Amino acid sequence: MGISQYIKQIGRRNGGRPLTREQAADLFARVLDGAASDLEVGAFCLAMRLKGETPEELCGFLDATHARLHLVPASERPLVVLPSYNGARRLPVLTPLLALLLAQRGASVLVHGTPTESGRVFAASVLRALDLHPLERVRAIAPGEAAYLPTALLNPRLAWLLQARQLIGLRNSGHSVVKLMNPCAGDAVIVSSYTHAEYGTSMTEVFETLGASALLLRGTEGEAAADARRVPAMEGFRRGRREVLEERQSGSLATLPDLPREIDAESTAAYTQDVLAGRRPVPAAVAAQVEHILRLASP
Repeated sequence: MGISQYIKQIGRRNGGRPLTREQAADLFARVLDGAASDLEVGAFCLAMRLKGETPEELCGFLDATHARLHLVPASERPLVVLPSYNGARRLPVLTPLLALLLAQRGASVLVHGTPTESGRVFAASVLRALDLHPLERVRAIAPGEAAYLPTALLNPRLAWLLQARQLIGLRNSGHSVVKLMNPCAGDAVIVSSYTHAEYGTSMTEVFETLGASALLLRGTEGEAAADARRVPAMEGFRRGRREVLEERQSGSLATLPDLPREIDAESTAAYTQDVLAGRRPVPAAVAAQVEHILRLASP
């Protein structure tokens, strides 16, 4: 069985009709199980991109995804999860710095991702420049450890769906799923970001519905790390209960943070090492984010 009946529902000319959570779960399960043809998957990606996912549909996609992930084993403390799929084009990608600052404070940190386009610097490249190489298998993450896990180890078909961007030229629902999913068999704090306000509204509803623990912010070019230039608004969720952690910093900047001028992997890695060693200051926005994440991950 394919997914044509769902494509017909979401792809109507005068506005597609939303799927129920159960329908969305069934559709995405068929995509991840390889039960839909490549042509159907392409049509689904385009139709959903034009219509936009509802929070209920996202919950259904996540239901199907969580049932098919090769999960990271649970540990005593919640795992801090940093999705990293956007990379950097104009500013240094600071997701590795955020991960390593958290690990310095004793947190277990998992960065998961896969490069999905050219012309950007991705967290995996910065971590390699820091001599931190991707995991080769799914395993538990120790306290004080930051590890990078390619998406293909969590679910190969999910990674394949993400790679469809290179053929289609547009993001698809898989990119929304990976920013919301919990790849851990136990408790986790999902650090997620959005680029447009409407996505933030949908993501808030998903975290509330699923009873997730998470930190949500408008990230740097879509990455999970806070924009180092000013403190962004941040929301926290404890088992689905929302709280405002930071109001957006307004007004003109008095000073600019001490960031590297180049955004390539080697320059970003050198900057990260300097900050970790105390030779350069931690950007105030990232320092605030670290504290909020640690509180959300505490008992």
